[in-house]
Amino acid sequence: MPQIAQLAETFSSQIFWLLVFFGIVFFVIGRGMVPKVMGTVAQRDSQIGSDLAAAEAARAQADEEEEAWRKRENENRAAAQALVAKAKADAAASSEKKLAAAQKRLDKKLADAEAAVTAARTSALAEVEGVAAEAAQDIVQRLAGVSITAASAKKAVKEAMNHG
Repeated sequence: MPQIAQLAETFSSQIFWLLVFFGIVFFVIGRGMVPKVMGTVAQRDSQIGSDLAAAEAARAQADEEEEAWRKRENENRAAAQALVAKAKADAAASSEKKLAAAQKRLDKKLADAEAAVTAARTSALAEVEGVAAEAAQDIVQRLAGVSITAASAKKAVKEAMNHG
């Protein structure tokens, strides 16, 4: 095989060119590109770290603002509930006053009505006594044929009404 026989003649030149290309690749990539890539990675890592720190600070600030908002909201809710309770109390007091005034008017109307009923009853009883006295006079006149006075008929009717 002729390739094996040429190996000794080309071996040293192949190793030379291998070392030359390895050196070029080493210096171009290892000394030129890798530091730039590592710098970019380090810059990216520091940017991510600063972004995370900024996000953490923003989250902490948002939490503080939310807590302050919740505190204000609770204070506002308590104030609103106090206003509602005061309004209810005022409305209840106003209603009580109106009810008391209405009750006084109703009590006065009831007292006036009771007085009117009592007056009407007294008047009716007086009329009944008068009618009963006249009826008694008429009945005695027809049955007994005796004429009695209106005063004695009224007296007899009053006695009968008081006993009966």
